[in-house]
Amino acid sequence: MKQVQPIHTFDQIKLLADSRRMDILRLLMASPATLTQLARTLKQSPAWIRHHIKTLESADLIELAEIRTTGTVTEKFYRAKASALLLQEIILPKTKKPAVIFSGSHDLAVEGIAEHLTKHVTLLNLPVGSLDGLVNLRQGLCQISGSHLLDESGEYNTPYVRHFFPDREMEVITLANRTQGLMLATGNSKGIKNIADITRTNIRFVNRNAGSGTRLWLDKELKRLDISSAKVNGYDLVVKTHSEAATLIAAGQADVSLGLQAAAHQHGLNFIPLFEERYDLVLPREQEKTLTPMLDYLQTAAFRNELTSLTGYSSTHSGEQIPI
Repeated sequence: MKQVQPIHTFDQIKLLADSRRMDILRLLMASPATLTQLARTLKQSPAWIRHHIKTLESADLIELAEIRTTGTVTEKFYRAKASALLLQEIILPKTKKPAVIFSGSHDLAVEGIAEHLTKHVTLLNLPVGSLDGLVNLRQGLCQISGSHLLDESGEYNTPYVRHFFPDREMEVITLANRTQGLMLATGNSKGIKNIADITRTNIRFVNRNAGSGTRLWLDKELKRLDISSAKVNGYDLVVKTHSEAATLIAAGQADVSLGLQAAAHQHGLNFIPLFEERYDLVLPREQEKTLTPMLDYLQTAAFRNELTSLTGYSSTHSGEQIPI
């Protein structure tokens, strides 16, 4: 199978911003070619082609594939070093303090941490769900992720981290334990009592995005109860955060969602607790220095006080490192 090679360096991306070099690279991805062949295809001089070939070669994007000698004629065939390229570069604000992208499951405590650390680090939030957060971390699209993925073994997060990062030194640190359950319209006039009730035809449900830990828990629970998602009115109505779901319910646009007790409390909603989960921070070991202000803050009394002010959060294990 032909390989797609990620490009992470800004210099390579800047080099490929030149459409002429991109045209040469694409031709060499298709098949090896000589300077003369490329010049004929692109209707340019061999000298012009040679200049860009040298530039691409020095950037480690192409290589000499073969030298053929026929009589007195020697031809050099060049080829791309990958069959396709994936351009990846995070564009961050230019400031004196480090800028860090947090990508993963939405969490209210992380929002508070970002505000507290604003003097030390710019923490930028990209809520995509636990699973996609780990994918982003693997691909270099963020420096730290947040996860609450429950494995079939009954363990949170570490089996997934081992799967995604078998070749890298990672750290898993508990942020908090959180209570999740059914967030309900104030007064719960429709008498919702459990997960099975969300299949009633008069109930409007709002779901979380695929790949989020909350959505994965719901799907497993529906399967356990032998309930088809097609029976849930609103299963395809998706939001990315607990707060968004709570806002829709408070505005009367939905009756129920699965989410955090803290989000329900903040929006004045009724709440039925269903389970407690462990929410962890996941980071590569090489990011530890950059993230030191954040990791240090987890050990402070100020953080624990802030955490316990969130309904349904427990700081008992906050800051503990989980063996992988």
